[in-house]
Amino acid sequence: MPPQKPACPIHEVIEVFARPWVLHILYALSTQGPARFSQLKSRIEGISARLLAERLRLLEKHGFVYRHYEQTIPPTVTYGITHRMKDVERVLAELERVARKWQEPAATNAGAREHHAQAAR
Repeated sequence: MPPQKPACPIHEVIEVFARPWVLHILYALSTQGPARFSQLKSRIEGISARLLAERLRLLEKHGFVYRHYEQTIPPTVTYGITHRMKDVERVLAELERVARKWQEPAATNAGAREHHAQAAR
């Protein structure tokens, strides 16, 4: 019997994107362009080389990232986002917008808390 497709249409995307560091990698490649492994590692503070390599393989397998290999000495490998990932860039941009909004100064947040407290009375 062939494997059944999950009932949720975004199951595969969630399975991939919910893993640690995946969105960091996709965001870095999406906003800063293609990069070699060492460049990408320096863009993502705190990620280990082992985990970055593992996540890049995963993202390549699922078609979100491409790996371009050039036979130079030493070999040159560049990673970038695919056309499939271009579809997700709008979602990342919206997440960035929300994150920047939430980083507004504490005074703005304090005013919002006061407004909600008054509305609850």
